[in-house]
Amino acid sequence: MRRIQRRIALLALPALVGSILVATGPAGADPTGSAATAGRSQVEDRESVRLVHIKLTGADMLDKVVAAGFDLEHGLKRVPTGIEGEAVVTAEQVAELRAMGVEVLGDGEGFAWSDQADGGIGAAAARTVQPLSHEATVRIARADWFTTKGQGFLYVEARTTEGQQADPVVGMQLENDSGKGTPFGFARTMSRFVDSGQYMFHRNLFKLDARPNKIQVTSSTGGVATGVVSNWLEDAPPPLTANPSYKSDFVDGYKHPQQLYSRAKEIARQYPDIAEIVYLPNQTNGYQRKAQATIGGTGQAAVVVSSAAWGHEGGNDVTVEFVERPGANLPLAVEVAGKAVRVLLAKDASGGPASTATEVAEALRTRSQGLIDRAHPYRTNTGSGVVAPTAGAVALTDFLDQKRAGAPEGEVPRGPVTIPVLRIGKHRDGKKPGVLIQAQDHAREWVPATTSLESAERLVHNYRSDRETKTIVDNTDVFFILSNNPDGANYSFYNFASQRKNMTNHCPDATADPAQRNSWGVDLNRNYRVGSGHDGYAGGSTNCVSGTYQGPEELSEPESKNIIWLVEKYPNIKFMMSVHSNGGQLFWQPGAYIADGRITTPRPPLGDEAFYWQSAARILSQVKAHRETVVTPENVGGSSDVLYSSAGNVREDLYHTYGIYAFGWEVGGSVYNPATGDWQGGSFQPEWAGNPELVSGHAETMEYANGIMEMFRVAADWGRDKKDPTSRLIPGDGKYRGPVNVRFETNEPATIYYTTDGSRPTLESPRYAATEFREPGQVFHVTETTTFRWFSVDSAGNIEKNYDPTKNDRRNNYRTATITIVEK
Repeated sequence: MRRIQRRIALLALPALVGSILVATGPAGADPTGSAATAGRSQVEDRESVRLVHIKLTGADMLDKVVAAGFDLEHGLKRVPTGIEGEAVVTAEQVAELRAMGVEVLGDGEGFAWSDQADGGIGAAAARTVQPLSHEATVRIARADWFTTKGQGFLYVEARTTEGQQADPVVGMQLENDSGKGTPFGFARTMSRFVDSGQYMFHRNLFKLDARPNKIQVTSSTGGVATGVVSNWLEDAPPPLTANPSYKSDFVDGYKHPQQLYSRAKEIARQYPDIAEIVYLPNQTNGYQRKAQATIGGTGQAAVVVSSAAWGHEGGNDVTVEFVERPGANLPLAVEVAGKAVRVLLAKDASGGPASTATEVAEALRTRSQGLIDRAHPYRTNTGSGVVAPTAGAVALTDFLDQKRAGAPEGEVPRGPVTIPVLRIGKHRDGKKPGVLIQAQDHAREWVPATTSLESAERLVHNYRSDRETKTIVDNTDVFFILSNNPDGANYSFYNFASQRKNMTNHCPDATADPAQRNSWGVDLNRNYRVGSGHDGYAGGSTNCVSGTYQGPEELSEPESKNIIWLVEKYPNIKFMMSVHSNGGQLFWQPGAYIADGRITTPRPPLGDEAFYWQSAARILSQVKAHRETVVTPENVGGSSDVLYSSAGNVREDLYHTYGIYAFGWEVGGSVYNPATGDWQGGSFQPEWAGNPELVSGHAETMEYANGIMEMFRVAADWGRDKKDPTSRLIPGDGKYRGPVNVRFETNEPATIYYTTDGSRPTLESPRYAATEFREPGQVFHVTETTTFRWFSVDSAGNIEKNYDPTKNDRRNNYRTATITIVEK
């Protein structure tokens, strides 16, 4: 049996909650920005907002801050005692953040790795030794050396079995040598990382001028471990762009969805032998809004009015006027002439005004002859105030004609959109491994779209002239969704640059006034089914004006339904990259956890985890080759370990439901600046030309397109892999005087199924697992004679020795080894 279909069943998943970014803005009848949750102070003047550096205690606080409607404008980062980020706020909102327990940091107060050896944790640790026990209390997970722009760095991640202890906290120190055969020195204290109350690890990143060969980690309770330093990423030039005739650099600036889709269709027309368009079946809800107005201020007498028709379909022609009439004892009445709605306000016995906001709203809903379908008091008001007449007719508007400064020329097509998928491959018959590249789930992330388009251009332009590109196109089936959120992306380009979500308004009356319009929409990357916020996982919000609003139900949005349709329509899709910005991370599963106890969604088997790491190293080495940008090891791995929990993300659904290797990529992020000696962060929409060595939309597009091209090579190699993996038990068969530690080793990323009870190993047998997350395989402490029976399965489904675990094969050609323990 050469291959097996492997899928992971995700049973009885509880629930999660996560977070990221939200937009806030001014309130009032004529808004110009987004609003936050009802009852929270609003940004009255965009000039009054500022960017502040904040520190949160962890994922729980992050959820609360985002759910409250604060705009966390830039990439967040995990620090030893929580999460740091930046918030766009007013002075009043700074006070609100502090009241929520958020620490507002001053200049230079944020966490930074120290480059200085501080002497470590003192003499007490130096004189202790690892206990004489088979169970080590200190383990080294990673020790990685890399260089960027002439500077060397060492990253170390280690764990102590006593790390959860809080009183006293167990400290760790790190020492390194200066090369092979040199002594350990340069002791420095390691930083302890905790998330949602759970100990994660100790880790450090610091500069070194010379590559060390080994490190030593010591805990304050006496544990000691040594490890060999490995190289992180390759320094070789990319095989593709090394070809002098290789063509690249096709994209000349940011592209809105109409430009992206037009070019995708043009590519399919120009290269019909290797490209075509697949149209997704579910149209988006469209770049369109109901026409609205908030009439009468924001007090108890205010009324919020929304048209029944979309603004461009007649809603923008509707006017509403509140009219005072002479006389007394007059009932409330409504007159309609064409698109003009006149509310004739009631009078009491003395001739005074008598219509409340609640009464006027009800009259508009029921007596406007279908012109108004939503009218209500302002936000959480009861509407008890008496409505005053207006100075004249108030025109409703969808606000979409109010373009932001710097918006592109031209008009945006209104109405629902059919998203085209650009499919590239010589053999588009479902027999080659498919790769799905999905860009711009989040509207304001412009670089992912240009990166994906650049990758598509490279495939078609180099197919006939470059051997490596021809190999990719001949051996893969690539699907490009250049913008998965065209409605939100258009809104970001033309109206509100910081728009994150789509444009669908699911909000109730309390958050449906036009001052909230920049906060409506669903976070498409919180709308999926596995590890969902609807099941209690952290990272998705139930607040419709939160930046991580998960939608009213799983797969409520056409954009997320389309992804599921695509992978079910084309089951040959085995790889997926969801391209985002601007964190500078590459991650996979687990992507979500239940905050109480930090219970993650199921982690990939050790073989899949190893394949993810191997692929990541290949992809990121190609990124580095462009201008030496390094995505550091701390920013690679399971996304809930690297950053935070993101409930209901697409990667989790595609991996656990369909067995697709699903990556999430935050392009951009920090770039090392040799002039200042520190790391410089990016933004969602960096200046296109910018500084080519630091922050530049063009440079990010080119370097991350390198990485996407390498992902295609990974998929092509995977599809052609017909070679069985091999594995061994270390130490192997033999007699041992006393207990012995054993472990498995494979020649490539592979999952091992084993037994120790004499039974035949099957796919239901125990899987060889990691010692702990982000660590190598477990070590078995064997105290009595034990026979191991096992087989390995690689990422492509090849089984060692062509063993068939599904049948009772008399050959029993699985691997076996007996560890015989003899008495001393």
